[in-house]
Amino acid sequence: MGDAPLSSEHVLVVFYRAMPAELSDVIRHKFSNAEVTIYQSQQGIPLPSELYQRATVLVTFTDLPELKDSKNLKLIHTFSAGVDHLLKHPILRESDIPITTSSGIHGPPIAEWTVMNWLVSSRKYVHTYESQKSHIWGDKNAYTQGLHDQVGKKVGILGYGSIGRQIARVSHALGMTVHAYTANPRPTPESRHDQGYIVPGTGDPDGSIPASWHHGTDRESIRSFLATGLDHLVISLPLTPETTRLLGAEEFAILSDNCHHHASKPYVTNISRGKVIDQKALGDALNSGVLGGAALDVTDPEPLPKDDPLWDASNVQISPHVSGLGMEYFPRSLDILVLNLGRIARGEPLINAYVRGKGY
Repeated sequence: MGDAPLSSEHVLVVFYRAMPAELSDVIRHKFSNAEVTIYQSQQGIPLPSELYQRATVLVTFTDLPELKDSKNLKLIHTFSAGVDHLLKHPILRESDIPITTSSGIHGPPIAEWTVMNWLVSSRKYVHTYESQKSHIWGDKNAYTQGLHDQVGKKVGILGYGSIGRQIARVSHALGMTVHAYTANPRPTPESRHDQGYIVPGTGDPDGSIPASWHHGTDRESIRSFLATGLDHLVISLPLTPETTRLLGAEEFAILSDNCHHHASKPYVTNISRGKVIDQKALGDALNSGVLGGAALDVTDPEPLPKDDPLWDASNVQISPHVSGLGMEYFPRSLDILVLNLGRIARGEPLINAYVRGKGY
């Protein structure tokens, strides 16, 4: 990406830890025509008001100014894909400052995390790893039962945004069929195009990968989708009041009863938010064999308490909300800001603009 057209702007980048020198260099290079301030925030300590007051562009995770200190801000860009943690802030509720997100950059790492967990489970990698640590050349009979590949499996992606589209791309390459679910209908080829930011060479920009498209916001529509014979369910939804506890015991039972491959039960992957799932119902479904396994990068709450029974549920793999991380994260996020500053200069609509009242 080229430099942003910022001859008279002041870009304030707020980070919750010390900014690595190489990332500071990336930021200053991308905004070489602007004044740049990089500030390390401290939890519970507000930023000095004068920093916000001088800034025309703010880049942040969680730190936002008071309304009285935001008068010069033309744009706020978040390092996160969602803004559910900011929804109650006056900047979102009472101002009209444009806000953009980093949605679109998480697809590559999260798709790799997703497939990694599928293969760890289906290829019995943990068994291999433990045997290697113990210097044991294992008996092949220990691997035979339950070992399988992904060819011909049906993966349903609940929320077909940038992350879901990259998971679809990788799944399709593995020989799986993809079935997409969106809140709103996508009846035409044009309506299936990805309108957000796309990391070059990734995703499903024209929406051509899914074998079928489904839609709806009510529980019955969701249940109808779960009854289509899915081997994998990937949850990639924003957290809203409508999606909270969307999936529970009844939904898992429907998914299981209609599983395409009856030799193995469905596998659930959640990379959205922990509150989208009834967590106790998920643990019960795993332990009872209703579900064959689960990969969870999110839980409710986070961190997951040490004594939570989910840790010991059958065939569950849990990571601490890290599936989207990688050295490419921040440069890609800043690429979106560069694009949007160019769009502002040309009077064009913003990419990844947060829509007030919608929640994302």
